[in-house]
Amino acid sequence: MKRSTTTLRLAALASASALVLAACGGGDEGSDGNDNEVAKGDGELVVGSLLPQTGSLAFLGPPEFAGVDLAVKEINEAGGVLGKDVRHVKGDSGDTDSGIAPSETDKLIKAGSDVIVGAASSGVSMTVIDKILSAGVVQFSPANTSTDFDEGDYAEPDLYFRTAPSDVLQGAVMANLLLQEGRSNVAILARQDSYGETLAEQVKEGLESGGSKVAVTSFYGEKAPSYDAQINEVAAAKPDAIVLIAFDETKKIVPQLVSKGIGPQDVPMYMVDGNVADYSGESFASELKGVKGTVPGAEASDDFKDRLLEVDPSLKDFSYAAESYDAVIASALAAIAADNDSGEAIASELVEVTKNGTKCTTFKECADLLADGEDIDYDGMSGPIELGETGSPTAASIGVYEFNAKGTYSPVEYISGQI
Repeated sequence: MKRSTTTLRLAALASASALVLAACGGGDEGSDGNDNEVAKGDGELVVGSLLPQTGSLAFLGPPEFAGVDLAVKEINEAGGVLGKDVRHVKGDSGDTDSGIAPSETDKLIKAGSDVIVGAASSGVSMTVIDKILSAGVVQFSPANTSTDFDEGDYAEPDLYFRTAPSDVLQGAVMANLLLQEGRSNVAILARQDSYGETLAEQVKEGLESGGSKVAVTSFYGEKAPSYDAQINEVAAAKPDAIVLIAFDETKKIVPQLVSKGIGPQDVPMYMVDGNVADYSGESFASELKGVKGTVPGAEASDDFKDRLLEVDPSLKDFSYAAESYDAVIASALAAIAADNDSGEAIASELVEVTKNGTKCTTFKECADLLADGEDIDYDGMSGPIELGETGSPTAASIGVYEFNAKGTYSPVEYISGQI
């Protein structure tokens, strides 16, 4: 399957004015660095991980945990942070249905976490963000994509950061993909939460600006016992494509679509990062042949995959591993730049270590530059990062993937852009 890296063409998405499509580069002048009033750390950088071991996004947990573990391993092999090894404490984010994230967050804070990597789900992050930030701890998500984190109270500089781009970019890439493939009467079936609603809105805006029609947008509740009403609504719209914005419930929805005569082999289907997963063990696996999906993130190098497999030999998927890895590396470099491992000190330097300085791509290389008094610009495994003032990446890549008849998927191309 052909792989390539392209930039998104604005001609197909005139309304996506937030997107500036160009080669990833340096950003604007950043903040003034350390604040003399920030809390003093205890000398040991502690990274907590609030990632899905259970729940509807549990398939994302292994690569995310592996990314954190690998980063901690490589940091410690290079001498640690402020003369001490970094300590990793694990927590299970579950999902919004299980509701375990707040209690798991309490455990991570009690364990002395300076940075909490997670959650994967935007909805779960919304249940713990105030708790984490009020404790003076950095929350650094590898997979939150909701635009909510760049709006309202969370638009101000604070302790929240993410390595995944907002769904402004993923929505634009998905809409552009549909337009390129001639889809003119699209149905969107989505979760009714901050993730699903935001991404559905972005896809709709992109499609309509490109001259395509959205026949129906149908939302279902996270705890819905049945999807019959929504599937009937989609079927009645007679779409020429279906965008399914879902998590693990995809395993229930696809068979129902098939039985209704609007399965992937009847109507072209498109998926997103929440449900681009390995379905090889499912009875409907062969139905997915030709289905395409989008996932934020640059292509993982073979070397990076090999290093991840040394940490977790059972890994089959690498989604958001790079983003998790980069969240830890960037946090460690920020602690070194601040000469202080507290969450507040790390937050004061996180934007600066990802832009405007000397380019570096490994923890050791960047740490050595900091030791020499250099300003740095860390470009990570997930891409250039280039954090903006709201703590979100201002440049990123989205991968387009295609499923085969076995229910597994591989990359088609990677599309880069700036937000």
